[in-house]
Amino acid sequence: MTAQPMVFEEWPTADGGYIAVARLNMPKALNSLSLEMIRLLTPQLKRWADDSSVCAVWLEAEGDKAFCAGGDIVALYRSMTEPRGAGSGAGEGVTFFEEEYEMDYLIHTFPKPIVCWGHGIVMGGGMGIMAGASHRVVTEGSKLAMPESSIGLYPDVAAGWFLNRAPGRTGLFLGLTGARMNGADALFVGLADRFIRHDLKASVVAALTQRNWLDESSHAVVSSVLRQFEQQSADALPESPVRTHFDDINRVTDADTLEDIVAQLHELSSGEGWLAKATRSLATASPTSLALCWRHLNNVRHDSLQEVLDKELTLSSKCLTKGEFAEGIRALLIDKDQQPRWRYASLAEMDPAWIDDFFTQ
Repeated sequence: MTAQPMVFEEWPTADGGYIAVARLNMPKALNSLSLEMIRLLTPQLKRWADDSSVCAVWLEAEGDKAFCAGGDIVALYRSMTEPRGAGSGAGEGVTFFEEEYEMDYLIHTFPKPIVCWGHGIVMGGGMGIMAGASHRVVTEGSKLAMPESSIGLYPDVAAGWFLNRAPGRTGLFLGLTGARMNGADALFVGLADRFIRHDLKASVVAALTQRNWLDESSHAVVSSVLRQFEQQSADALPESPVRTHFDDINRVTDADTLEDIVAQLHELSSGEGWLAKATRSLATASPTSLALCWRHLNNVRHDSLQEVLDKELTLSSKCLTKGEFAEGIRALLIDKDQQPRWRYASLAEMDPAWIDDFFTQ
């Protein structure tokens, strides 16, 4: 019997309520987010929002490697390359993005506390889930990133919203490079709220279920418990390279054109240390993806969350049909030759009309 890709539980609290639990349950696939998982989680969240006995929601994942390594891009590849019946198979991909972004918006605007235990890999679609939670926990094992530029996509799942809210130009830097963040980085750039050691997870759960939720704000209950365990975890908090290199990140992302910024980032990649490692991915990134990231972040700077997601749906739908995204997945996960043949080899060679078309419906 195949395991359910999502597991739902309700943990009783001391005063007769429940903490509702949603567990991503595809550990062998690093809990990659499929359309089936979205279609299980979204209606469940809506039911919990309306259920007065549910005090809070707890989001976690099976296994220690990953909370969620991103969307199920192999399924998206099949939808792009194996058209079924009369219409293009890309329609399935559009459905995936529509329902994923609806779920992300639901999490961002949820009326009750959502605790997301973001242990292990949290990338792409996993960041979309985690970013909207009201109480985002990272651990010593958290590895967060938006690495879409390496596969011909661009940072989506409301990244136009959350990367633009990171300090300085760190959001642009993270979007272009796909650099990995640790838990301390996530706190610094506003993508996490608490750092708690992973071995304290069971104690956190026990403390939450033992609390009386009726006497005070549910958000305050969650915050007070997490704060207590964060204090116990202070000695395990790593250094934040993003914070350490903040001035350098702002310097190299300061230019009037994307070409100049990428050239400045490239200069760092020949050195040693975290910044060099973080910028090396630019050598193989899709120039189209870099241009989409740059323009999208600039376009949506003053937009609402819903407006950002609406624009991302347009962009992502175009990515399904224009070939760059399919080529990126092919090189990484299908043929695994690590030799993507991008449409344009460099930003300098790119036809601006090619990028313009991604932004039109």
